[in-house]
Amino acid sequence: MRRDYLLLLSARLVRAFGFGLGTVILGLHLERKGLAAAQIGAALAIGLGAGALSGLVAAPLSRRLGRRPVLALTGVLMLMTGVDLAFAHSPWLLLPAGLTGMLGGAGLDVGPFLAVEQPMLAEAVDARARNLAFGRYSLVGALGGALGGLAAGGAADLNRSSLLFIVFGLAGLVTAVLSLLLSRAVEVATPPTTRLDLRGLSGLAALFGLDALGGGFVANAVIAYWLHARFGAPSSVLGPSFAAIGLLQAAGYELSGRLASRVGLVNTMVFTHLPSNLLLLAIPLSPTLAWAIGLLLCRFAISQMDVPARQAYVVSIVAPAHRAGALATTGAVRGLGLVAGPFLAGLAIQAAQFGLPFYLGGGLKIAYDVALYVGFRSRRGEHEA
Repeated sequence: MRRDYLLLLSARLVRAFGFGLGTVILGLHLERKGLAAAQIGAALAIGLGAGALSGLVAAPLSRRLGRRPVLALTGVLMLMTGVDLAFAHSPWLLLPAGLTGMLGGAGLDVGPFLAVEQPMLAEAVDARARNLAFGRYSLVGALGGALGGLAAGGAADLNRSSLLFIVFGLAGLVTAVLSLLLSRAVEVATPPTTRLDLRGLSGLAALFGLDALGGGFVANAVIAYWLHARFGAPSSVLGPSFAAIGLLQAAGYELSGRLASRVGLVNTMVFTHLPSNLLLLAIPLSPTLAWAIGLLLCRFAISQMDVPARQAYVVSIVAPAHRAGALATTGAVRGLGLVAGPFLAGLAIQAAQFGLPFYLGGGLKIAYDVALYVGFRSRRGEHEA
C-alpha cells in the first residue's frame, strides 16, 4: 500500500509540474504560433470544457478496462498534447489540443485524473489515514504546480516555449509509466452491484458548481488588477504577495487532513471556507494596500483547506466501485462552473475598482458554505466516527 501511495504522489508531482509549466505560457505560446485572440479564446474554452467533461468518459472506462490502464492512457493524451503544442504551426492543428482535456486550464483537480487517480488513492491507504493522504496529495500538487510556474518564467522566446511543451509531454509520459507500476490493490475488488445514486449526488454536485461559479469572480488575475487599480500596487509587490499566497495554500493542505481527522470532513470544509469568505467581503473595505494584502494572506491561508476534505468526502460516501463515477459527476459540474470563469473574470475586471467581484464571489461562496452544512452535516464518510 505504501508503494502505491508513493507512486501516486510521484505521478501527481510530475504532472502538476507539467501543468504549472504549460498554463503560464499557453496563451503567449498560441499567440506566437499565429492564433488570433478569438482562436486563443476558443482553444482555452475547448480545453476547459473537455477537461471538465472528460471524467465522465474516464470513469466508465476505468470500470471496464481497469484504473491503471486508463490512468496510463490519460498520461499518453498529455504526451500527445505536448507534442502537438510544441511542433504544430497551423491553427487548425493547434486547436484540437484542447479536445484531449489535457491543457490544464480547468485545474489539477478536474478531469480524468480526478475520476481515476483519487479513487486509487483511497484504495492505497488505510481508511483511517485517508484524510491526511488527500491533504498530502493536494500539497504535492500545489508544490509541483508552483515549481512548474517558476520554470516557465524563463521561457521568453518561441523556441524555448516549444521546448517547455516537450517537457510538458514528457510529464505525461512519466505519469503513464508510473501508472503501470501500480499494484492490483488499487483496482476495485468487486464489481458494482447497484447503480450510482445520481439523485443523491446531484445536490452535492450543484453546491460544488456554485462554489466554482463564485470563484470565477475572484480569480487571481482579478484580485491582482484590483490591487493595482485601487492602490497602484506595482508588480514588485504583486509577485511576492502571490508567491506568499501559494505557500500559505500549500501549508493549508497539510493542516486540512489533520483537522478533518479531528472535527470531521464537512466541518472542515465549512468552518475553514466560511471565515475565508467573510474575509473576502472585507477586502474591498481595506483603507491601505498593506491592509488589503494582509487580509488576502489571512484569507488564502484557510480558503483552500476544503479541497482535500472535499475530495476525501466524495470517495467516502459511496461504495468503492462507484468512487470514480461519483468524482466524475461532481467534478464535471464543478468544472462547468470553472468554464464560466474566464467570461466572469472579464466582467469582474471591468467592475473591479468598485469591489463588486469580491461581494459577488464572496456572497455565492457563503451561500455554498451554509447550504453544505445544512444539507450534509449529518452525512458522514465511511471512515468517520
